[in-house]
Amino acid sequence: MTATNAAQSKRTDREKVLYLTLAGVFAAMIYLLTAFVKVPTGAGYTHAGDSAVFLAACLLPAPYAAAAAAIGAGLADGLGGFVVWLPATLVIKALAALCFSSKTETIVNKRNILALIPALILCAVGYSLYQGIFMSGGISKTAFAAAFAQVPAYCVQTGIGAAIYITVGTVLDKMKFKQHLLHKAAR
Repeated sequence: MTATNAAQSKRTDREKVLYLTLAGVFAAMIYLLTAFVKVPTGAGYTHAGDSAVFLAACLLPAPYAAAAAAIGAGLADGLGGFVVWLPATLVIKALAALCFSSKTETIVNKRNILALIPALILCAVGYSLYQGIFMSGGISKTAFAAAFAQVPAYCVQTGIGAAIYITVGTVLDKMKFKQHLLHKAAR
């Protein structure tokens, strides 16, 4: 192995360790913000966890962000007494994270703001379909009507997460947080 290959391999290993560590930190943040920063609503509760899902997705490579989102949100459901929602949450939050890109220079940018639209649709439609199919004992018009009546609540949930993401992400961008983070990974 040449000196250049060895240095590149060390950097790659450091990047993997950094991303794995950050994924763990984000999973914990997502769990905490979902489980403990919440407001009860008619459709369950509204929480701040989605904002951390979106931030993780803008800072971490896609596989790490998807894992952090699924693990953090899944833990909140599983440990919070909402086990029935766990299968949907694992899939929906991981897919929502994949809507964003960490390959841009900033956290909040046009591409990632536009990513909020498919993330919102995924969350609202995904949870409604899950509720209509799996939580109502079968497929029926009545079950789907009741489930899709929750779409506004799911949109509010994701919208609150989006507002927090934009606010916190803008502050982090002004601090050049992402550049400092990537600089540490490159060393």
